[in-house]
Amino acid sequence: MTTITFYKNKSHILGFEVKGHTGKADKGEDLLCAQISTVAQLAVVGVTQVLKLQAFVEISDGYLKINLPQSLALSSEVQALYNTCLLSFKSILLGEKKYAKLEVKNV
Repeated sequence: MTTITFYKNKSHILGFEVKGHTGKADKGEDLLCAQISTVAQLAVVGVTQVLKLQAFVEISDGYLKINLPQSLALSSEVQALYNTCLLSFKSILLGEKKYAKLEVKNV
């Protein structure tokens, strides 16, 4: 089971965390896991390489976390990127409740 958690402060997304493997298929053949990983990596590349912002990024097997200080996260570019990721995850997870869940927490 994969859990995707977005962290918000009021209406602004500060970052998100992806934990676990979906278990929908064998390693290397799990298309749902690949889709989730692709969207998560898109955020990392967008924030760190395109926008060139200093983000806290942690990546390991079955885990990815990206956070920005509130002062950086509030930019329209970051919010557009994070909201795109959130909507992409929602779309990917339609009908996949057995394998992944998405939650939004206010911090």
